[in-house]
Amino acid sequence: EKELRKAREIAFQELGEQAKALGADAVVGIDIDYETVGKDGSMLMVSVSGTAVKTRR
Repeated sequence: EKELRKAREIAFQELGEQAKALGADAVVGIDIDYETVGKDGSMLMVSVSGTAVKTRR
């Protein structure tokens, strides 16, 4: 549970950093997926995707 939470936090942080690098100030339509990988399913892969947007002010 703790490792899953940590992996999720890292994935969201990286998504935010990538959006900021594109000049966005928000991410919408976020999708998160979890997969077990490796020969015996001993590794966890977390992937997060979304659309980077620039809001009007």
